[in-house]
Amino acid sequence: MAVKKPAGSPNVSAEALKGYYRDMLLIRRFEEKAGQLYGMGLIGGFCHLYIGQEAVVVGLEAAAEPGDKRITSYRDHGHMLACGMDPGGVMAELTGRSGGLSKGKGGSMHMFSKEKHFYGGHGIVGAQVPLGAGLAFADKYLENGRVTFAYFGDGAANQGQIYETFNMAALWKLPCIFVIENNQYAMGTAQRRSTSTPDLYTRGQAFGIPGEAVDGMDVLAVKAAGDKAVAHARAGEGPYILEIKTYRYRGHSMSDPAKYRTREEVQKIRDEKDAIEHVRDLLVAGGHATEDDLKAIDKEIKEIVNAAADFARESPEPDLSELWTDIYA
Repeated sequence: MAVKKPAGSPNVSAEALKGYYRDMLLIRRFEEKAGQLYGMGLIGGFCHLYIGQEAVVVGLEAAAEPGDKRITSYRDHGHMLACGMDPGGVMAELTGRSGGLSKGKGGSMHMFSKEKHFYGGHGIVGAQVPLGAGLAFADKYLENGRVTFAYFGDGAANQGQIYETFNMAALWKLPCIFVIENNQYAMGTAQRRSTSTPDLYTRGQAFGIPGEAVDGMDVLAVKAAGDKAVAHARAGEGPYILEIKTYRYRGHSMSDPAKYRTREEVQKIRDEKDAIEHVRDLLVAGGHATEDDLKAIDKEIKEIVNAAADFARESPEPDLSELWTDIYA
């Protein structure tokens, strides 16, 4: 049965919509648990949570095909889960344990999965974008029909290396989708205070790169825009820019008290635009799921997340011999 959807959104089955709901809820519950473990001292260093932005990666992963690649910045746990990386392995990596997906040596910001074509979170602002273009260059060279999603934020959009990458990607018609996750604040600086243009997707116009702004709190709108961008890139037409306007509910990182915005602002977005509640409303109003159905999904997700946390706690710390593995010299 098809779900009644906003104008311009793709046709989607009730089962697909339940899948989006489940995937977004997994990210949110996982991040909430990560926040708890950080508060308990089990996660060290920096920890950037994705709470509020779940529709971005879930919508775009729904537009991807097997073999497509993704690369992102340090706010990366949601991307890992959305592309199918094991929650236990992700949580163990956050806690620096040997059961982690990078053997406990990468932590929150530097995970990697060759199997899932996830080429890392990156701690240097904007540094992942030219690497994403490099992945797309390899695919074009191999003529394998794959595309790369290169994610970065509104703050990174002001980095010079972004525009060098735009130029090369346009010149060589690379199958790269540049995804600007505009969560409104670069660390603590509002976009309006750091950016001379109201829209960031227009930054590609000088290079002939098409793009559009997308409601990042609506997973169906993100899926529709993702389908369009993927079709453009896969057809050999070159790169595409998606500025996905979203919102993070927590601070920039766990150490950020977020005093640059009011609690009322955050609560208003939660009440009126929450991506998970939006899908929940579509499912219930359309008769595709009952409250009991959704409670069962929530229970299942909590069990998965709790099991991931237990695995992380029980996994040993890396052996000292790991200091010498996966290095060049």
